[in-house]
Amino acid sequence: MKILVTGGAGFIGSAVVRLAVSRGHEVVNLDALTYAANLENVAGVAESPRYAFEQADIRDRAALDRVFGKHKPDAVMHLAAESHVDRSIDGPGAFIETNVTGTYNLLEAARAFWTGQGKPEGFRFHHISTDEVFGSLGETGQFTEDTPYDPRSPYSASKAASDHLVRAWHETYGLPVVLTNCSNNYGPFHFPEKLVPVVILNALHGREIPVYGDGGNVRDWLYVEDHADALLLCLEQGAVGRSYNIGGENEARNIDLVRMICAHLDELRPAGAPHDRLIRFVTDRPGHDRRYAIDPTRIRTELGWRPSVTVEEGLRRTVAWYLDNEAWWRPLLDREGVGRRLGTA
Repeated sequence: MKILVTGGAGFIGSAVVRLAVSRGHEVVNLDALTYAANLENVAGVAESPRYAFEQADIRDRAALDRVFGKHKPDAVMHLAAESHVDRSIDGPGAFIETNVTGTYNLLEAARAFWTGQGKPEGFRFHHISTDEVFGSLGETGQFTEDTPYDPRSPYSASKAASDHLVRAWHETYGLPVVLTNCSNNYGPFHFPEKLVPVVILNALHGREIPVYGDGGNVRDWLYVEDHADALLLCLEQGAVGRSYNIGGENEARNIDLVRMICAHLDELRPAGAPHDRLIRFVTDRPGHDRRYAIDPTRIRTELGWRPSVTVEEGLRRTVAWYLDNEAWWRPLLDREGVGRRLGTA
């Protein structure tokens, strides 16, 4: 297929781009190159004849029409989004503009292209979303595809709105869509503002490792390369109009995850050990959901997919990658907002 990937210079998007090119797909990477994007993430495939890059913003409808007309994709994988909860607390407007209005523009551009091509049966619009749209769980239970939406942050509310738009364009206009909602991703090329890279880089620099609240917030951790594999499978084999929850089957409390990272650093970079001495509990962020957990039954039974990487192995790979790739992360430390507490304004 020729796949238009939005946000392909970001963390998850670049994993999709690298994997899709390696599997023989043609990929058009559309990215606005905002603060969290990095073309170094796709440097390994940038010279491939199956790869093309278009710098464009999904808020710019004319640019989207141009890209569709030029490349004529067989499918869209929509990953472009503002995604950092703390930033959404401080500046929700960018999340509404990109995640809601941008998704609307992309849907309309895709619909116009699909209609103009005679509504080819094989065309797909794959919308990639988050489990955060479902709200917060108690100590038991899991999110299924039928869990009612209950977003609690500006970020999750904007993603919930985009999910609803995608479903509406399918029901109203017949646009052939597939939706996926994933759990927390981690792995190589993760921009250094999220929990896992913050822990690694703070520990390497001997700085305090901040843990929100009591550290008891639970997440289901999904290795990003496993996620990319699941996304391509859903694009290729998922049923039109269907949604699939993608989880790592690796629930862990934040504090336990942080301690696992510290233990890997103690082994792989003994200087400064024990690194868990740097852990500090800090004031929790507003509206911090207590627990997320994915029920992956649908994707396992209908598409035969399960994650291949445990959280212990995935964290070890991630720590080793950051230790080996300082040339990648060092320049990012100077980008806006990196290295300081957000979400408290």
